[in-house]
Amino acid sequence: MKTFRIPTLFVLAFLAVLMFVHPAIAETPKHYTELKFSPPPEIRVPDYTRFQLKNGMTVYLMEDHELPLVSGTAIVRTGDRFEPANQIGLGELTGTVMRSGGTQKRTADQLNQLLEQRAAVIETGISTTAGSAGFNTLTEDLPEVFDLFAEVIQQPAFAPDKLAIAKVQLQGGIARRNDDPNGIVGREFQKLIYGNESPYARTVEYSTIANISRNDLIQFYQRSFRPNQILLGIVGDFDPKQMRSSIEAKFGTWNPQIQAIPTQLPPVSQAKQGGIFFVNQPQLNQSYIEMGHLGGQLNSPDYPALSVMEDVLSGFGRRLFNEVRSRQGLAYSVGASWSAQFDHPGVFIASGETRSQATVPFIQSVQKEIDRIRKEPISADELAFAKDTVLNSFIFNFQDPGQTLSRLLRYEYYGYPKNFIFQYRKAVEATTIADVQKAAQKYLQPEKLVTLVVGNEKEIQPSLSSLGQPVTAIDITIPKPQ
Repeated sequence: MKTFRIPTLFVLAFLAVLMFVHPAIAETPKHYTELKFSPPPEIRVPDYTRFQLKNGMTVYLMEDHELPLVSGTAIVRTGDRFEPANQIGLGELTGTVMRSGGTQKRTADQLNQLLEQRAAVIETGISTTAGSAGFNTLTEDLPEVFDLFAEVIQQPAFAPDKLAIAKVQLQGGIARRNDDPNGIVGREFQKLIYGNESPYARTVEYSTIANISRNDLIQFYQRSFRPNQILLGIVGDFDPKQMRSSIEAKFGTWNPQIQAIPTQLPPVSQAKQGGIFFVNQPQLNQSYIEMGHLGGQLNSPDYPALSVMEDVLSGFGRRLFNEVRSRQGLAYSVGASWSAQFDHPGVFIASGETRSQATVPFIQSVQKEIDRIRKEPISADELAFAKDTVLNSFIFNFQDPGQTLSRLLRYEYYGYPKNFIFQYRKAVEATTIADVQKAAQKYLQPEKLVTLVVGNEKEIQPSLSSLGQPVTAIDITIPKPQ
């Protein structure tokens, strides 16, 4: 057997190298307050074309040839806030069955098959404040898919069998709506703020679904989906001249004669001016809590300062997290949001989850932090960190042309200036410590805080009555179908 020997010179050289190698020095992890953000990049709006068809449809075209894909989004001036109070669910059903029910030329199965063969998507829907329709397709399939998209928007069939299925799905949601404590606290809190009858808080019931017929869907659609109430945006890999020609060919002659839906916005005011409310769920071993009051709109001149204030209060390493969760150990989760809306007041919410026995201390601690940010100026470090966070988060809304186009469409839909993007950023950059405190003093209203708890009454000790206010029980029993 042959023996292999390592040369002596090689061993000596290797030992010499080891002697002169310094041990690696591990860097001490930095505290989050020591982290330095690089300046956020400038937001650039890609070139786009805006034009209007003779029938009033507004169109945005934005080219993006990075990938062979094209997508389109139509925003429609409607919303379920315009549905009759005895037909809650009409808007949602209209938006669902408009797509699921096929078209006057093709059944739903035929439409689905054509799209699946091309790995394309067409969707429609109606939310509280707007209707929508959209498509996604490969560039090579754009002509066929755009034809189908125009067909879905202009010639929906509202097939009776698909309406029946959609109703059953809504009824299933009603039956299960009390299964999730987070769902209960979110739904009932909106009612306390806006009022049970407000379109921003009311809920679909078995009785309101029963009041809706196929003809109601057709009428709601005809009064909503009209060219002069639609903003269409298309982004992707297309030839702009061909795209404009296709839009004019498919939508230019569309002139429905049905009267448009009234668009006067419903009034908003705070329903409950403070108070403590409770939903007893004996099966729970923790409490779900929301506290807050009516908020404001995005176009408020104070919204940038309120955005900074929100970040100081909420999020990882911020005041509520550090004090309520980390130092006092009173919460599994805690946060706050100044959730402003585009065209109606939103809601300021401070919320969290905690063990039953910590419910009252949790509420008191959150109230204390809300009061503190009103009375004491935030620190320079808090201001700098919050501004950096807000700005760095904001730019993620404009990562690609599709996101940017979506913003432009929404700004026009809600009547915001085209340069709102840049106005907001400049205002955040200019926000001072004094601005944050002034905004907190003006908009945070402790005397109007509505507090809702979903939890186990027997395990909440001390009881909610120890907070010094009457406690109102909320009945969430689901009305049975007639």
